[in-house]
Amino acid sequence: MTTLSRRHFLGAAAAASAGLYATLQTQPLQAQSPNRPPFPSELYKARITAVPTDEICEAWKKAGFEGMEVTKWDPTIEEARASRAIAEKHGISIHSVMRGWTNFNQPNNFNADVESVKTALRAAAAYGADAILLVPARISGMSMPEPWNFEIDFDPKTLQIKTVAEGDNAPYADYIAAHNIATDASIRAIESLIPTAAREGVRICIENVWNNLWSTPKFFAAFCKYFDNPWVGCYFDLGNHTRYARCEEWIKELGHSIVKLHIKGFNVTEVRGRLGGGPGDWARIDRASIDWVSVRKLLAEKRYNGWLTIEEGGATDEEYSAMLDKIIAM
Repeated sequence: MTTLSRRHFLGAAAAASAGLYATLQTQPLQAQSPNRPPFPSELYKARITAVPTDEICEAWKKAGFEGMEVTKWDPTIEEARASRAIAEKHGISIHSVMRGWTNFNQPNNFNADVESVKTALRAAAAYGADAILLVPARISGMSMPEPWNFEIDFDPKTLQIKTVAEGDNAPYADYIAAHNIATDASIRAIESLIPTAAREGVRICIENVWNNLWSTPKFFAAFCKYFDNPWVGCYFDLGNHTRYARCEEWIKELGHSIVKLHIKGFNVTEVRGRLGGGPGDWARIDRASIDWVSVRKLLAEKRYNGWLTIEEGGATDEEYSAMLDKIIAM
């Protein structure tokens, strides 16, 4: 196993971050090589709001955004259709609905949460969206490895896990048991939701949000692909899981299962995991330690065509639009 010293990493990360920041701040889009072939993928810019308003849509359209994701997942069908009309009036597409957290692994919540996701699927269809974002479950309050130290041995047929780290796994027995329960419950729930998704024409896109489940690129990819169904895919956040592994590792494993993308910035301050993960903190997209050039190249290689939705604050609409323009054109 190759190791990287903290001093060496920080120097390299600082240089990379400084170079990327300078590129994002100063490089005009037309400076790309005229001989470079166009990317075989197209990315479209979006932001997140509760519901569209004339004011929001006008501002975002003026800044160069083409779409939005809404967080109001339980409107009436009439309310959702009215919101769609407002967005479309300004040339904005509502492409996704954020259903967000559910607790399928808690028996008392299972049925109600399944019904709530059906509500979100029906609302998405009325909004004109083609997907919902779903976080199926979460577990916490027990001993588990650091995010960058996960080494998960799982059965590819059942997705049940035996070990989650190298060495003695006795300290993680409760976590392993809870994880297997959450996986089984999530599978059961999502399989029960597929008929509704197909009927409404809306895809169920699974996201991981530091919920302590499927915490390696290979395992999360296996979970997303387990259903082998066109109505189930992945909503991947570029930056969200950088402390577990490099963004590139996640994209390589998830591949064509990626249906939607969020984007935010994160700085890994010291690489500790073999896949490039380590401790750190949030940072603005243009100040992150993420190699956006490599990320953009991989998205093209995987033929990702779709939305790139900002999920952070700290800059103006115009600034964020310009950041995405430059990442898209890299």
